[in-house]
Amino acid sequence: MTSQQQTRATDTMTTQEILNSLGKFSNADTELFEKHSARKMLNKNEVLLCEGEICKSFYFILSGSFSQFQTGEIDDVILDLHVHDEWMFNQQSLTEQTPSATTIKAFSKSAIIELSLNSLHSLCSRSHSFLQFGKILNQAKNRTFIFDNSLNPTEKYSYINKSKPQLTKVFPIKMIASYLKMAPETLSRVRANY
Repeated sequence: MTSQQQTRATDTMTTQEILNSLGKFSNADTELFEKHSARKMLNKNEVLLCEGEICKSFYFILSGSFSQFQTGEIDDVILDLHVHDEWMFNQQSLTEQTPSATTIKAFSKSAIIELSLNSLHSLCSRSHSFLQFGKILNQAKNRTFIFDNSLNPTEKYSYINKSKPQLTKVFPIKMIASYLKMAPETLSRVRANY
């Protein structure tokens, strides 16, 4: 097997694992997905989606990390933090095809797979397996859980440590505090007692 074939085999296996995390997909489905998606590299601070643009794609993070934020008067307001092995997009902008109220920016050098909404529609018309992508539209439930359940600062920090443990290792306290809607000093005290 040549090195190019080995790389291709590894890519196929990785793609298969990504798809299988959503449900059951055949080898033919995997090949279709690869033809309709694109792999991209982003540098630190490179913007993937600007506030005011319409989100037209889903992104799977192969490596690296991203922040999703609104520009504030003094500081950016972090609405979501994303790490490797998860899907990322601006849900309201993507589903309603309206201008995004947030910016998505690479926090570190990152690799992603991009699947446009048009490509997903094409895939769904070719194989009903791709209807399983509807599951990724429910991923906002983690963030909703934090704020709909009136959790105290310790409970919020504990919840993200269980649901997305890499966040606390990748992002600085100030960004995590903004995401959790608490002062950085409060988060520092919570982490010291955790």
